[in-house]
Amino acid sequence: MKAFCAALAAAALALPQAGAAQEPLVLDTARIDRMLESFVADGRTVGDEILIWKDGKEQHYASAGMADREGKRPFTRDTQFQLFSMTKPVTGVALMQLWEQGKFGLDDPLSRYLPQFADVKVYDEAAPGKLRPPSRPIVIRDVMRHTAGFTYGNAGHPSDPVWNELQPLSSDHTLAQFADLMAQVPLLYDPGTHWHYSAGVDVQARLVEVLSGQPFDEYVAEHIFQPLGMTHSCWKCPDTMLPNLAAIYDGPSLTRMPTEAWLDANFRGKPMTMGGAGIVTTIDDYMRFARMLLGHGELDGARILQPATIRVMSTDQLDPRITEADRAWLPSKGTGGFGLDFFVRTRPPQTPQENRGAVGEFFWDGLPSMLFWVDPANDMAVVFATQKTPFDGTLHHDIRAALYGADYPAD
Repeated sequence: MKAFCAALAAAALALPQAGAAQEPLVLDTARIDRMLESFVADGRTVGDEILIWKDGKEQHYASAGMADREGKRPFTRDTQFQLFSMTKPVTGVALMQLWEQGKFGLDDPLSRYLPQFADVKVYDEAAPGKLRPPSRPIVIRDVMRHTAGFTYGNAGHPSDPVWNELQPLSSDHTLAQFADLMAQVPLLYDPGTHWHYSAGVDVQARLVEVLSGQPFDEYVAEHIFQPLGMTHSCWKCPDTMLPNLAAIYDGPSLTRMPTEAWLDANFRGKPMTMGGAGIVTTIDDYMRFARMLLGHGELDGARILQPATIRVMSTDQLDPRITEADRAWLPSKGTGGFGLDFFVRTRPPQTPQENRGAVGEFFWDGLPSMLFWVDPANDMAVVFATQKTPFDGTLHHDIRAALYGADYPAD
């Protein structure tokens, strides 16, 4: 198995580099600033900011509006914000560090390391209401590319009542308790047959604990945050960060959400440390993480992952037999597939409505309309921050259009 994984990494490294942009990308910073300001002026968000690193240096930072409208605090570079699902790539990097150490193989059965998943069941579509063993075991690659068959609940599926009863991701549970409960929730699909966004990244976090022997948040702090100088990033954050925390605003009226509803697992001392959400950070801290990815796993002399591992993570891992219809809402992100905890663009935008971007880029976003992406073809990383629910993908479409230009790239 180690030989297979090494061969996979070597093959990924040998792949041709992401296609270079047809013309050098020239940033129109005034256009970007106007877009940020329009988001606030048009009532689409209360505040936002963007940071662009390109060609080896910071090219632009801008902000608009308020991080806390009621407190009259503007968005500034020291504003703390909640990442939600932009936590997921951090978890993936942590797990792949352990892969590099030979702690597991990507195609090892999950149950080898988390035995409670040995007897997981899947709903039998041929016999509604019945459960059966899955057609094959869940492997760790499935857990990292959302093809395990796991759920997040509220899937419009017969598994929903089980999820609702067990509440695996309750903040009152540890990751160990989460894994025990998650293994009792029936799979939606046979492993490897569908892409379905799920609590699989929280399973990854439990794997980090088991394989490393450390609590998940402590492992990430020691092996990612500290080496990268991400001094304002944490799950169990101190209350001293609260004065700089951006508020979350909800719905068309941008109503301020109660702070306590979102900080349960961050500031309140709850047991849960999710792999799929929970990091609080600043735009500069997260850019250091993005720059490490852009730098093939290294930043300022700190080697986090090997270049070959970054290539594996940022290469489409989805079987072509998983059709667009079997990929839920993933195609709405753009023309591409999914690597290990990243969306991966494989073709240029096909329509004006599709998000602008370059072939070879990889990225993810987060519930309060957060976004970051790494664009190797243009030697660029971008972090866009706001705190708006529900998730508003139109903000991402428009900020990308402002950055790349509406016609980039031409076919």
